Amino acid sequence: MAGNGPGTLSTHVLNTAQGIPAEGVKVELWRLDPEPAQVVETVTNADGRTRDPLLPPGAFRAGRYELRFHIGAYFRTRGIAPEPLFLDIVAVNVGLADGVGHYHVPLLCTPWSYTTYRGS
Repeated sequence: MAGNGPGTLSTHVLNTAQGIPAEGVKVELWRLDPEPAQVVETVTNADGRTRDPLLPPGAFRAGRYELRFHIGAYFRTRGIAPEPLFLDIVAVNVGLADGVGHYHVPLLCTPWSYTTYRGS
């Protein structure tokens, strides 16, 4: 899964309601300690991935982070979101350690559900 080496963080968003990569999802990364601060804001591409790692090797620091996936707006643009939105911004809190290597945090989502895991 992960190995030694410089730490990195990436993500991938899949629209499991329609069986496709989720293109156009706004993703924010926040560092939670010592005080919450936004690190990056980006949008997923046609493959459901961000163009660049959320935390590349030179920017990686161990700590608590929160990924915020704006899936409500994404599903609304696809015409399949309920009104009112059941899920809007999905927040995933993770702890990242030094010396562990690459972290990958995918989000599989529908307008009504989501799941995540530590990928490779």
